[in-house]
Amino acid sequence: MMTEMNVWQNVDHYFMDKLLPINKHLNAVLQTNKAASIPEIDVSPTQGRLLYLLAKMKAAANILEIGTLGGYSSICLAQALPREGKLVTLEINEEYAKVARKNIENAGYEEKIEVIVGNALETLPDLKNEGRLFDFIFIDADKPNNPAYLKWAIQLAHLGAIIVADNVVRDGAITDKNSEDERVRGIQQFMELLKEEPRIEATAIQTVGVKGYDGFVLAIVN
Repeated sequence: MMTEMNVWQNVDHYFMDKLLPINKHLNAVLQTNKAASIPEIDVSPTQGRLLYLLAKMKAAANILEIGTLGGYSSICLAQALPREGKLVTLEINEEYAKVARKNIENAGYEEKIEVIVGNALETLPDLKNEGRLFDFIFIDADKPNNPAYLKWAIQLAHLGAIIVADNVVRDGAITDKNSEDERVRGIQQFMELLKEEPRIEATAIQTVGVKGYDGFVLAIVN
């Protein structure tokens, strides 16, 4: 008897087969990350493709990613950049950043992607001080700090910028008002900020697939 998870995975693989072009660089990233013992928490291939399509529809020329991991989503997003486009990605773990830089180089995006190592709450102010603004911002780092990341994202966003935040459902735990999980509480606070922020229009979508049951927020900065 097939479980729900089996069904989700089978459907995801069907969509990958029908809709996603073979990308040897992205496949290599996953293999390299696994060999380097990087947690297998990248976005799924279909989710990576969604990020690419959203950035392409936006015609984003400047992208900010908070949470690099091994560079899988960085490369997905960079594929949507125009010739002179740039992506800045922030990663706290030096070893992960080293692997990401190698993956990015192997994929041919070293001129488009800048990996900044350090605590994002310390490096985000540097971007602000440099006067850098972004058309598309992807938040996929430590969830307890999501409220702070959102505040910085708004400051660093061009008018009309898209903000995407991953892993906001937490297997349904997002609705647990008594949760003691710091990640869940961080997302709940993030949602409250979205609710009260007049400059943002947003929605949240639940997802299932090879990564299980989760979801993402999609927002526009007005």
